[in-house]
Amino acid sequence: MAMAIVLVPALQALAAENTVAPAYPNRPIRLLVGLPPGGSVDVIARIVMPKLGEALGQQVVIDNRTGAAGRLAAETAAKAAPDGHTLLFQASFFSEVLALVQNNLSYDPARDFAPISLVTKIPNVLVISAALPVRSVNELITQAKAQPGKLNYASPGKGSSAHLTMEMLKKQTGIDIVHVPFKGAPQALVELLAGNIQAMFSNVPVTIPHLRSGRTRALAVTGATRNFQLPEVPTMIEAGVPGFEITVWFGVVAPARVPQPVLDRLNTELVKTLRLPEIKERMAQQGAEPTPTTRQEFAAFQTAEFAKWTKAVREWGATLE
Repeated sequence: MAMAIVLVPALQALAAENTVAPAYPNRPIRLLVGLPPGGSVDVIARIVMPKLGEALGQQVVIDNRTGAAGRLAAETAAKAAPDGHTLLFQASFFSEVLALVQNNLSYDPARDFAPISLVTKIPNVLVISAALPVRSVNELITQAKAQPGKLNYASPGKGSSAHLTMEMLKKQTGIDIVHVPFKGAPQALVELLAGNIQAMFSNVPVTIPHLRSGRTRALAVTGATRNFQLPEVPTMIEAGVPGFEITVWFGVVAPARVPQPVLDRLNTELVKTLRLPEIKERMAQQGAEPTPTTRQEFAAFQTAEFAKWTKAVREWGATLE
């Protein structure tokens, strides 16, 4: 009898985890985006989410909850009700790794979220102000070494991919270039275009319009191969920085403990959405390609990425200061 009493709550909890509300989703779904409107994360989310909402029969409302390089949105999502009506558009693990290494992260990115699907993987691109008289990565490095501490670079915030990508370049080449953090990529790019900032790493989608206008120049991309939207721009490895390869990724996750059937439905509809020709075309215009996955594939990818960046950040000694 005692064993039965003990087992009843456990069985009830298990049943609850695997029960879907018949009408899911029964109201609009909120997608938390941790960076401001106009940046790459926001641009890709706004391409994909309207079609996902059509497939689910409810609008997906994008909520730009900015702050702490995306961690504020993640904190909000981690505390949300686990019913599938609050999701997070997750962007890599750069900021989380930095905060974890320094013991000031209020959530666990591995345990507090349930993966749904990867959305895309894109490289960063090293761009410079058109006023800076350099034409290659090697020339930029040479000038930075000749004038230590005189050049500066922008990022969308401490712990962002742009921040850590430049920190990697500094560590690998021995240059001294000053970090100027902003509250998002659009603000950083405005200062770059105005000539107040000399350089920055930025995601390809948000940078392409400015490259086409001639107001900034691309020196290299950080992927293993050249980007199909910037075929004339070499990779960092081709530009003379051995082994320099960084890919930024975006994916959708839900708070932990969302019922399995809800997660499975979200994965099914998101994968279908990412395979739509019109979504592929619109993402291609931004220099991105859809990369839908199973939930298990996304989980394995996240585990590998977290381990890689934890090791890298500890080796570089990068900080949030």
